[in-house]
Amino acid sequence: MSIVTIRNVEWFNNPARFLDPYRFRVTFECIAPLKDDLEWRLIYVSSPGDEDLDQELDDCLVGPVPVGVNSFDFEGTPPNPSKIPPDDVLGVAALILTGSYKDQEFVRVGYYQNTEYDNDEMKENPPNPIIFERLVRDISTRFRVTRFQIKWDVAPLQQGRPAAAGAAASAAVPSADDLDSPVDTGIAVGQKANGASS
Repeated sequence: MSIVTIRNVEWFNNPARFLDPYRFRVTFECIAPLKDDLEWRLIYVSSPGDEDLDQELDDCLVGPVPVGVNSFDFEGTPPNPSKIPPDDVLGVAALILTGSYKDQEFVRVGYYQNTEYDNDEMKENPPNPIIFERLVRDISTRFRVTRFQIKWDVAPLQQGRPAAAGAAASAAVPSADDLDSPVDTGIAVGQKANGASS
């Protein structure tokens, strides 16, 4: 059992321009008070075979975290175009949200992001060099969640008795081969700020 479980990730601006910031809300449940903050990071993966090209877009600390359902808004900068190989700009990339406690990653939510030009002519005949101001991104509502076992320094109460703390392992981080595979994780994914879910 994990002390912290993500309940919802609600994107406020999707689809959006490639150079727009990422804006979303994370809702999570905590079943025991935490002594330290949770760290959340947003990572853009343009080239899955080369981790050196991964870009950490932003991170934030959330705390103190009380027992119950909590949420926070996250705004991450767009990827730096100069750090993306030209062959990896268009098409599918990965966007990863991670949650950590005391430098231990306990959850990873992976999304696919498709990037293309905003008009048919440029889609059919992509200009060289790339015109980033004309690119749009669309984050898929399909996602993968991976949970990691970590050492929590607290334990939840179950029927008045402490229970063992930890987390159960789950599905693997997404790969391009899984793009068309539905995933049942129990996490809702919202597309609109008004609370409507897809």
